[in-house]
Amino acid sequence: MAYDFKKEYRKFYLPKQQPSLITIPNLQFIAAEGDGDPNEEGGLYQQVVQQLYTVAYTLKMSYRSTYKIEGFFEYVVPPLEGLWFQKGPYQGFDITRKDLLTFISMIRIPDFIQEEDVEWAKEEAFRKKGIDCSRVQYRTYTEGFCVQALHIGSYDSEQTTIEAMHAYALQEGYIPDVSPTRLHHEIYLTDPRRSSVDTLKTVVRHPVRKA
Repeated sequence: MAYDFKKEYRKFYLPKQQPSLITIPNLQFIAAEGDGDPNEEGGLYQQVVQQLYTVAYTLKMSYRSTYKIEGFFEYVVPPLEGLWFQKGPYQGFDITRKDLLTFISMIRIPDFIQEEDVEWAKEEAFRKKGIDCSRVQYRTYTEGFCVQALHIGSYDSEQTTIEAMHAYALQEGYIPDVSPTRLHHEIYLTDPRRSSVDTLKTVVRHPVRKA
């Protein structure tokens, strides 16, 4: 049976709606950065997501090619994730100003995948499918100590969940530590193209520090 990150790391990917505190270690991803409204039809965000999934599935299926990755085992591609912020003088994360957003979209990759494997997958995707995946890069991210919760519903209604997270963190002696280096983080457990808005499931995570 293929290795499934969501099942093996349930505390990372399947939290409850009730906020909780968690420490996230250094993890590795394929990632791509861009700017603009993620809802723009055919916009940069949608292009980036296509590139990420193209590279992710090229890596996943690499065992069927002549390219061999040392230590490879079959796995389920983990869910899409996103780090979101606004550039310029940092004034916090304003979820209502989508036009000002900068995003780092990410998909986790197994530890056996190295940077050279990602570069191979980008070249292979262009050779076989003609898809330019040049924005996709190998990346590591250490998130550290955070508060998180499962948000159900529209992305636009996340503020209610965020406020509950911050209140819980304060109750436990911590305050939000969202900054240019510790970012608002979302993990998308459902596909918005195939699910109604009121059933969307998103892990929302914010870094915190001692009050």
